[in-house]
Amino acid sequence: MAATRSVFDILGPVMIGPSSSHTAGAVRLGLLARAIVGRLPDSVTVTLHGSFASTGKGHGTDLAIVAGLLGMRPDDPGIVDAFERAADAGMEFDIRTGDLGDVHANTALLQLSLGDRTVEIMGSSIGGGEVLVTRMGRFEVYATGRMPLLIVEHTDLPGEIAAVTRIISEHGANIAEMRVSRTRRGAEALMLIETDTELDADALAAIAELPGVMVTRAVPAV
Repeated sequence: MAATRSVFDILGPVMIGPSSSHTAGAVRLGLLARAIVGRLPDSVTVTLHGSFASTGKGHGTDLAIVAGLLGMRPDDPGIVDAFERAADAGMEFDIRTGDLGDVHANTALLQLSLGDRTVEIMGSSIGGGEVLVTRMGRFEVYATGRMPLLIVEHTDLPGEIAAVTRIISEHGANIAEMRVSRTRRGAEALMLIETDTELDADALAAIAELPGVMVTRAVPAV
């Protein structure tokens, strides 16, 4: 039997226009980046690539990404005032265009400054308001923002992945998508796991206590 689709899957997301890819998707990209780092960044440098770079200004892609970083949703009428609201919130921003290589045409690189550290997040708007984060720092990742996301920074040790997935299963959550990247064997690694439901505090605490785990972060769906 074919999967059932809603009218919203066909028509696209409820949003402030003019483009689901260049506007709604860009808002969600900023919103997901904010969710990943856990707060409003102090400043951000945004590099727009490809179609984002060539038509993004007219479609409000620059405004949309800043709006998402401020926590706005794609249907928020305040998107048009995102630059002013960012200034009021104390977030500095620099919007640039550049060639990010062999990536999706609607791609942006966000360099987010948070105190004494900078986090780089690359993602694409892939149509219909859907987004995909493909890089975090040095690591290739896969995150859609549609489901709760668990981020685990850890040392690449034997049995580490099995231990994390076992804890997730023991706490009644189901894994929908998983990606593990590492710099080299036995070195730093990054585990991204999308689950059907949010993990409870006990599960997060148990994962954080595993040998080799340095950081755990629960990211809500956006």
